[in-house]
Amino acid sequence: MGKRIISQARGHGSQVYRVRRKAYSIRIGYPNTDGTAKIIRIMRSAGHTAPLLKLQIKGKIFYIPAFQNAYEGQEINIGKSEDIKQGDILRLKELGQGTKVYNIETVPGDGGKLIRTGGSFAEVAKKEMNRVVLLMPSKKTIALNENCRATVGVIAGSGRLDKPMMRAGKRFYAMKAKGRKWHYTSAVKMNAVDHPFGGGRGKRIKSKIAKRNAPPGAKVGHIRPRRTGHKR
Repeated sequence: MGKRIISQARGHGSQVYRVRRKAYSIRIGYPNTDGTAKIIRIMRSAGHTAPLLKLQIKGKIFYIPAFQNAYEGQEINIGKSEDIKQGDILRLKELGQGTKVYNIETVPGDGGKLIRTGGSFAEVAKKEMNRVVLLMPSKKTIALNENCRATVGVIAGSGRLDKPMMRAGKRFYAMKAKGRKWHYTSAVKMNAVDHPFGGGRGKRIKSKIAKRNAPPGAKVGHIRPRRTGHKR
């Protein structure tokens, strides 16, 4: 008899796949006021790949990913700044070409959604009309509203992948802290009754196209792609 595949089991809501809420209790965002904020504490969060900064401005507390060389007691500018430095939170229109930024808003006021992984950053490529074009880590460009805010600098924690996980136990506790499912089995190794990719007698993967209205479990592989096959 077959079993539920991972995407089906997640939707079932069992304890195995339930998110560990404590790891994501801290919400990252920007304050609605401009001025000077002070770094109260540099803290670790199990749900994030970079350390977090606890900042205070006019009695209000907010959190952002830490930038490189940040220290407790440091002051950063929010809004306009004559001398732009690492950690300042500014609108994209106030930044010069080539400036490295992270925790970028996609819509003005959403608190930052892009570039929040340890060691990552984007660069201001150019400005056109009321849009600012950013060069992402994937070398692709994206155009955003000039009033979107971002933090100047590079996120701390860039060396987290330099040391490999030598033991399975270390990986187990790292995933347990985040609330991730581990171990998991490759789909092509399963039997045909357990997964749409299974039953191939080894890793001879065939391209499968799922229908747009397929139920969870059947909706795996190519989800209604515009085209398939090698591009010539």
